[in-house]
Amino acid sequence: MSAALITKFGLITVSDRASTGVYEDLGGPAILKYLESVVTTNFETETRIIPDDTGTIRDTIIELADQHGCCLIVTTGGTGPAVRDVTPEATEQACQKMMPGFGELMRGVSLQYVPTAILSRQTAGIRGASLVVNLPGNPKAIAECLDAVFPAIPYCVDLIDGPFIETNETRFKVFRPKAK
Repeated sequence: MSAALITKFGLITVSDRASTGVYEDLGGPAILKYLESVVTTNFETETRIIPDDTGTIRDTIIELADQHGCCLIVTTGGTGPAVRDVTPEATEQACQKMMPGFGELMRGVSLQYVPTAILSRQTAGIRGASLVVNLPGNPKAIAECLDAVFPAIPYCVDLIDGPFIETNETRFKVFRPKAK
């Protein structure tokens, strides 16, 4: 199969400690496991584990979008209120359009499980033909948030001229309007 037919996703773990090997990255593998369970389109991933640094996060998003052609870039970590949590700011710097509905929905879903979900600053944005989505760092929360927003992701990627993403319809039905 030609490499041109393989959809590319970017996975970015934002963590000072994971990026230096102090502890194992659990967020990135949780995202990959999720994608493998829902996406039926052939895909490959570009994975990065980077520190909580605005410039590094911004530049990594830009690299994955512009150089690697990732239609979906998912970050994990750095979305809380702590001083070093700067993923939303870096995402805003890298994107031309912000998609606040993603963060609103993820916080709403997370509030069903933990009252501290109001502390989360997850967001999403568009850079060219790439959708960037910020997720929390907890693997359980990653799956809960992706379950909430993923039904809209393939259509969003369609709208920004990305590749057609197909999913396992036994998990959920992706929304795409009917053709006229």
